[in-house]
Amino acid sequence: MRFLEDPPRFVFFTGKGGVGKTSVACATALELASGGKRVMLVSTDPASNIGQVFDMTIGNTITAVSAVPGLSVLEIDPEQAAQAYRERILAPVRGLLPESEIAGIAESLSGSCTTEIASFDEFTNLLTDTAAYGLYDHIIFDTAPTGHTIRLLQLPGSWTEFLSTGKGDASCLGPMSGLEKHRTIYANAVEVLTDPTRSRLVLVGRAQASSLAEIDRTFAELSEIGIRSGYVVINGVLPDAAGDEPIAEAVRNREGEAMRAMPPSIAALPRDTLELKTGNMVGIAALRSLFAAGSSATPILSRAEETIEAPLAALVDELERDDHGLILCMGKGGVGKTTIAAAVAVALAERGHEVHLTTTDPAAHLTETLHGSVPGLTVSRTDPEVATRQYRDHVLATKGKDLDENGRLALAEDLLSPCTEEVAVFQQFSRAVHESRRQFVVIDTAPTGHTLLLLDATGSYHREIARQIGDSLSFVTPLMRLQNPEQTKVILVTLAETTPVLEAEGLQQDLERAGIHPWAWVVNNSIAAAHPRSPFLRQRAANEVEQIGRVRALSPRLAIVPLLAEEPVGERRLSALTEGARQPA
Repeated sequence: MRFLEDPPRFVFFTGKGGVGKTSVACATALELASGGKRVMLVSTDPASNIGQVFDMTIGNTITAVSAVPGLSVLEIDPEQAAQAYRERILAPVRGLLPESEIAGIAESLSGSCTTEIASFDEFTNLLTDTAAYGLYDHIIFDTAPTGHTIRLLQLPGSWTEFLSTGKGDASCLGPMSGLEKHRTIYANAVEVLTDPTRSRLVLVGRAQASSLAEIDRTFAELSEIGIRSGYVVINGVLPDAAGDEPIAEAVRNREGEAMRAMPPSIAALPRDTLELKTGNMVGIAALRSLFAAGSSATPILSRAEETIEAPLAALVDELERDDHGLILCMGKGGVGKTTIAAAVAVALAERGHEVHLTTTDPAAHLTETLHGSVPGLTVSRTDPEVATRQYRDHVLATKGKDLDENGRLALAEDLLSPCTEEVAVFQQFSRAVHESRRQFVVIDTAPTGHTLLLLDATGSYHREIARQIGDSLSFVTPLMRLQNPEQTKVILVTLAETTPVLEAEGLQQDLERAGIHPWAWVVNNSIAAAHPRSPFLRQRAANEVEQIGRVRALSPRLAIVPLLAEEPVGERRLSALTEGARQPA
């Protein structure tokens, strides 16, 4: 593996969700530890699943992997980090300030901004605190899907710039916090990230056009902040062992076309290719096989012969009965949320409804998926940069209109905080929720970690409105609409694989704790539903059947979309997904 040759102390794995970053990062940590190195594997993904891969409980503390000497793991849990961050701020003032003031400070630290900064502080400490982490030869970062990762890796520069231009908004960094200390830590973090002798960026992708475009975009954006050297890993390439039946040949052709059209900037980087395996990358034995050529010989299971039928068209029939409403497609990155959201929106528009299809995903690919316009369908994207600029302009034009020059400068400075983006994106999300009272609004959400931060902002807004209004007036917040099953239908999208199903199950639990009950599940790109013939693909299909059974136990409504010979791009192919007809292989 070229990316494993003479690795520096810090190695970052990033890429579009669902491409296997966690598997590659875990296998890398295992490989280095097996070579006698002291290794810490860290997840910065709010929706981390390292514990699932190693089949052990981890959490927000460094945990040794008993079966692998020299290897420790850590999941930066956003909520635990935020709680610890709040306590560090509140502890010094307890007993010094009135309880009402302490309560006010605690309330100001309850939003998603605090969660982001708390996780970020832990991230920068790992890069700069040699006293605490100097004993490790390598620290491997399994990062969130790229939209979130870019945000995380840009934050040292963002906060350094924010602090360098003034004291900024104290509420973002916490009352009574040491701004000068933060400036030094963040500057040191930037220095580490941009030094190729200390940090290595590994861009993980699949042999798919959208996945390669995503790592190209990531590399371009990170190059702008000084991270200019990288390696490429193409994961999950269909091996010769998959046979030559039509569905296998179609997948190979798609992969070949995508690789030949790889953007020049990433095509020039050192590259490794990993073959698809018959089993899922769960457990140490499976991880050890990831970098090996060939596939393990596993007996064909008769369960692969079971018929898997649950058309997406049946879900669309039910959705159409309400004539309007909010439809949220959620799930782990890379499971096909964009495809399912687009297919549902196209189907509703073709049936004569006005439909607004929008995305909150920083790495959105709606335009590429639709590949044209559809009558009755409006498409939009919440671009964080545009949303933030519009929000800043609006605040300056309203709150700032009666301020003097110094006041406007102070307000403008406060609005340079990276936290402003969360507020701006939430406002646009709220408008889409409101619009669903009159028509169908289908939202393609960001991968789960980013989505949960958005829902946290929605919950914070609801609590603030409830506190201000109390029982004096009736009100309806976006959270209340999300909690109403007559107004909102949440569709969880997954693949028939262990990790995506566990991830979606965890998301369902998070949503239910917030009073939001998922309406249906969609299992996408199912090999079992495509009824393959080759032993390799039938073994993959057999592995899926167990996961499909798990999903059936979780949800009374289920649709299964087969792996298709043609990628579902454009109105015709998207329509085929909801007509109940499988495209011929």
